[in-house]
Amino acid sequence: MKKPEKEEKPLSGAQEAYEWLQILIVALVTIILVFTFVGRITPVVGESMLPTLHEGDVMLIRDIGYTDPQPRDIVVLTKEFDIVKRIIAVERQTVDIDYQTGTVYVDGEALDEPYLNEPMEEPWYEDLTSVTVPEGSVFVMGDNRNHSNDSRDVTLGTVDTRYLLGKAEFICFPFSDFGRIG
Repeated sequence: MKKPEKEEKPLSGAQEAYEWLQILIVALVTIILVFTFVGRITPVVGESMLPTLHEGDVMLIRDIGYTDPQPRDIVVLTKEFDIVKRIIAVERQTVDIDYQTGTVYVDGEALDEPYLNEPMEEPWYEDLTSVTVPEGSVFVMGDNRNHSNDSRDVTLGTVDTRYLLGKAEFICFPFSDFGRIG
């Protein structure tokens, strides 16, 4: 003998509101846990990281466990606002920039930089051409060197690692660019 199927009763307005509230709370807790234990979501502002990152890209930044910045890492740092740049050198490394050839040297070795947007020209601002990165700091540059205010500019200079918010790991939006950075 077959059991009669239960007839589902429509939810009352209060029951439906309660279910939506439960869903909202779970989503909110999930977001808080992700931001607390994984990282944060940050948009790209400006064109200094072209062609790697574009204005309006939304990135997932890993901040928990990011304690050992490395050359080539793309990071978000904060001064008066968030800035996205690539680490070129870390503490105790020497950076030399030859604007005639558009080459950056770290500890005397020319960097292989296939990610650059175009050949580097000498910037209009007072710039650093040679620097040894102090302990606890990094030297950062944009991939779009001719349109990037970075560690070459004496107003930014080398960046204390305490200003690093984290390493850019993924592009979350637009969905057409979704994926790991680098």
